[in-house]
Amino acid sequence: MHLDEFPRFPLVHGITPLEPLARLQKFLGGPRLYIKRDDCTGLALGGNKTRKLEFLIGEALKTGATAVVSEGGLQSNHVRQTAAAAAKAGLKCHLALNRNVPIDKPVYQSNGNLLLDRLLGAVTHICDAGETRAARAEKVVADLRRQGESPYRIPKGGSTGVGALGYAALMQELLQQAKDLGLSMDRIVAASSSGGTQAGLVVGRTLAQSHVSVLGVDVDGEPDELLAEVRSIARECAGKVGLGREMPADAFEIVRGYAAPGYGMPNPGMIEAVTLLARLEGILLDPVYSGKAMAGLIDLVRQGRFAKDETVVFVHTGGTPALFAYADYF
Repeated sequence: MHLDEFPRFPLVHGITPLEPLARLQKFLGGPRLYIKRDDCTGLALGGNKTRKLEFLIGEALKTGATAVVSEGGLQSNHVRQTAAAAAKAGLKCHLALNRNVPIDKPVYQSNGNLLLDRLLGAVTHICDAGETRAARAEKVVADLRRQGESPYRIPKGGSTGVGALGYAALMQELLQQAKDLGLSMDRIVAASSSGGTQAGLVVGRTLAQSHVSVLGVDVDGEPDELLAEVRSIARECAGKVGLGREMPADAFEIVRGYAAPGYGMPNPGMIEAVTLLARLEGILLDPVYSGKAMAGLIDLVRQGRFAKDETVVFVHTGGTPALFAYADYF
């Protein structure tokens, strides 16, 4: 099944740039480095979830939904983009949020993505102590149904087989850009957390019969669980696009060791990566996802993991608004 055959609500502002990281490459003395700027997708300060939401909102509208319900942490990039997508589509938006990062600074509790969620008109439901986001989201869904609404449930990160279609499409876009630039990509590196981005990239690679490898940098600190989730989402997505064969195990690679001390918690590698990209390339990463993934890429270059003649593309998944909630760490 062709990707154009799926319901899709347009949200992405055209083709996002593929840019060389010439100064970072020189600083590291490493392979050819490029960055795919999915922080520039355009929806409410951009990010990777916009691509997933094109398909998720498309499906929601097809099913006659009047509201979307999703979940995340207080500083979730996903729920901020979900709120914006819902506003653009004329849908009500309810968000189940929990305090999943042990940061109690006032700026973290009120600024960044949370500020934007509310500005975008989403109704935020803060979980009680001991209550899971999924449980609160299901309660909100039940309440909305009693009120006569037709809610469409979007799990964390928009990471479902439908959401992953967004990154299968991204792979097609990226391969065409590389071809137009005369680049032969060897590796693609991206943050991996809820699994949908990496799963979609692998499915897209398989559809295109490309040999580029996809490395997901674990930013959660639970790499074995993440790997299982990526494979599960990829299987679901592959089934939707008609891939009738199991993707090989070596198509899924998780790079470990860069999430410590835990999800959303700053570490020196992330702070160095965010600072380097800002000062060498004028590019802003985020402290939770792209910052830790870039820290992983930088460390792998320093370890000699990549040959000098390889071309490595980093997928910038966005999340810049979270920087304002982490101001004290910079």
